[in-house]
Amino acid sequence: MRVLIADKFDQSGIDVLLGMGCDVVIEPSADAENLPKLVKQHDPDVLIVRSTKVKAPVFEAADKMSLVVRAGAGVDNIEVEAASAAGISVANCPGKNAIAVAELAWALMLACDRLIPAQTADLHAGKWAKKHYAKQARGLHGRTLGVVGIGNIGREIVKRAHAFGMPVVAWSRSLTDAQAKAMGAVRMESAIEVAAAADIISINVAATPDTKHLVNKAFIDRMKPGATLINTARGAVVDEDALAEAIKTKGIRAGFDVWAKQPAPGDTASDLALMKLPGVVGTHHNGASTDQAQQAIALEAVRIIRAYKDTGDIPNVVNRAAKSAATRLLIVRHLNRPGVLAHVVGQLSEAKLNIEEMENIIYSSAKAACAKIRLDAEPNSPVITAIRTGNPHILSVDLTVIE
Repeated sequence: MRVLIADKFDQSGIDVLLGMGCDVVIEPSADAENLPKLVKQHDPDVLIVRSTKVKAPVFEAADKMSLVVRAGAGVDNIEVEAASAAGISVANCPGKNAIAVAELAWALMLACDRLIPAQTADLHAGKWAKKHYAKQARGLHGRTLGVVGIGNIGREIVKRAHAFGMPVVAWSRSLTDAQAKAMGAVRMESAIEVAAAADIISINVAATPDTKHLVNKAFIDRMKPGATLINTARGAVVDEDALAEAIKTKGIRAGFDVWAKQPAPGDTASDLALMKLPGVVGTHHNGASTDQAQQAIALEAVRIIRAYKDTGDIPNVVNRAAKSAATRLLIVRHLNRPGVLAHVVGQLSEAKLNIEEMENIIYSSAKAACAKIRLDAEPNSPVITAIRTGNPHILSVDLTVIE
């Protein structure tokens, strides 16, 4: 199996892939423009990326490639629909960077509260402003933390809030009162309710069409004057123009690791308008960039590839259909002999019935098996008869309706 790593990737993962007998090709400087050429050149079975964009031309250039692994959480840098159209699986490594991102979220909270970057800049410039900064810190103990999005990262942030003596309010679409209570938080009915109740708000939702500008003017208008907003999720989640206005008029502070118009490698940060405002602390979208996180992500990516190589199963696959178009389940018990499934598939093909999904279960001793075939329509009686009688190794044929 050939694996193309088109990004930075921890050496521990490379070593394991080599130990598995994989042919590993490393192209750490790959980008969206040259990746199709690299895929064509190296013809991998598996592609690993971290932040490199994987657009439709990559899948058009692919020959053998059947799996793309995102070495990180989320898949917003991969055109998943194009992968699906090409019959290529996409998997990711959720949760493995959660602690690293949570740690950075807390670093941004503390930096915003104590204005650490501004203090450091003054010290570098030889300026001593003890009295000025003594009046700027509000402190975290006893203040309410609001968490929008309770996935792996959100939960790690909540855990650390208790150590700081902060009550927590939280919202997530799937969060229940019982789940919130178990983690020591109070569930709110909406993201805007979190905005109204919290002194510091941490955003931890995935970038989807539903979450674009989740933090909009209405959300920001409900925030308390002087509150702090932390975004370590994705830039598209926050309406930065509305936030900029609130920073000027309400004294909102902000700590961002991600940006709506994020610079590409080699670009400058001159277009990051928020960073020109007071009380804003920023980092370079490196929330997951700790040695610990990168090792964990690399080993998870390798686990996915090992399972695929050994069994054909793909852990963490994101583009498998939640429900197929199948309406009928054909169950064929048969002796484990060559040609049986070819016979069944041939009869279905002649009847112009499409197989949506198929599984063949082999029983112990490997003498018999059971094929479960999900079809898009019902085969008529002659087709069922032809399947049952057309091969001597067929034991039984049953048809059921899929609810």
